[in-house]
Amino acid sequence: MKIWTIARNTLSSFLRDRVIILLFCGFLCIVLLMMTPLWAARAMTTVENKQVMQSTVNGMVSAIMGFVSGCGSLLAAWSAADSVATEMKSGTILAVVARPLNRWEFLAGKYLGVLLLMLIYTLSMLGLSFFLAWLGGERIQASPWILVVYPMVRYSLYAAISMLLVTFMHPVAAVGLVIVTSVVSSLLSSNYVLTSAHANVWRPFYYVFPSLGFISEDKFLALTKASLVSTSAVEHLTVLGYGLDYALVFFLLAVWSFHYRNLKRD
Repeated sequence: MKIWTIARNTLSSFLRDRVIILLFCGFLCIVLLMMTPLWAARAMTTVENKQVMQSTVNGMVSAIMGFVSGCGSLLAAWSAADSVATEMKSGTILAVVARPLNRWEFLAGKYLGVLLLMLIYTLSMLGLSFFLAWLGGERIQASPWILVVYPMVRYSLYAAISMLLVTFMHPVAAVGLVIVTSVVSSLLSSNYVLTSAHANVWRPFYYVFPSLGFISEDKFLALTKASLVSTSAVEHLTVLGYGLDYALVFFLLAVWSFHYRNLKRD
């Protein structure tokens, strides 16, 4: 009950946060501009060029949703870091933990609040993906649950890493390191690194950095039956379990670090 109360208060503070509102407005303007070519593509589609335009629309939607997904990753990292750092900076956390409330409960409530925010974002992203496909005259063949669960697992991992880092560094630095982690993980999953002559040099990093490519919904965002990837339930559970396991490890490390954190204002 205590954790849920903190989660609701955290979500409420996010919805009133001016920075998040400003970022959302800027993000919405960019998406609206990116939607313009889809209107043009649909208008230019004929029976003769249907296959070509279909491929063009698929590429546009994938690019837009890749941008939207990346913004979600940044939002997850920032909201997790800011939710904890703001409480410590203002000193209000001293009043909160002075009550019969364990530190891990406080952190769990904050983490749950971040996940609630990202669930709203992911559902909005799902609606946007179907709308964009319809706008371009196509439709998404992938199951909706895939486009919800996969990004949620990835966002939970970003949030856990950011929450761990903010227990001993500035939130901006924490978010910066999360971004670096994402970039390095993407490089490690690329064919260039895997097949390069210096692949052995990168090998130690595979034991440290999470393979975020495993839980990316991009490879499942298929707009045509021909490109739809068939994945078994066991494969889905294995990949999602991998992501959740990483998120749990980082969250437990955040709880451990937060337990020994000096909560007095600097």
